[in-house]
Amino acid sequence: MANNKLKPEPHKPLFSLPVVLFLAIAIALAGGFWYLERSGPPEAQAPVITPEAKAYVRNLGLSEVAMKATENAIHQQVVEIEGKITNNGNRHLKSVLLSCIFYDPYGQVVLKERVAIVRASTGGLAPAETKSFRLPFDSLPQSWNQSLPQLVIAEIIFG
Repeated sequence: MANNKLKPEPHKPLFSLPVVLFLAIAIALAGGFWYLERSGPPEAQAPVITPEAKAYVRNLGLSEVAMKATENAIHQQVVEIEGKITNNGNRHLKSVLLSCIFYDPYGQVVLKERVAIVRASTGGLAPAETKSFRLPFDSLPQSWNQSLPQLVIAEIIFG
């Protein structure tokens, strides 16, 4: 009599190894893109202008603001914004920060940078005093519309 033992068929996996590896890599890449998109670039926590400083802004005057482009020593274009700030109020200012907001031709913000135009290290800004400022920018986005940026007083520190 013949041996009628049934031999178990070899187990066939539902998916082959290359398919499993492909799916694992695709899921990892999708997760990585989702994480990067969700988190975005880290933004520095910008100081909020105080109500006291916001009320004092009307005492500050920006004048003779002009923009020019020059070339630096390594043949890069440097855009400089020059102007003057006047303190028409009665308080001494230790520091004043300005937000420079650059736009593209469609009116979308392409760069927002905070820069000091009055510093404690240079004596601040006394009442009735006018000081010149110069703001160099050497890495503006190519999509910038080549116009003077919007200039907004972003912070005032009283001295």
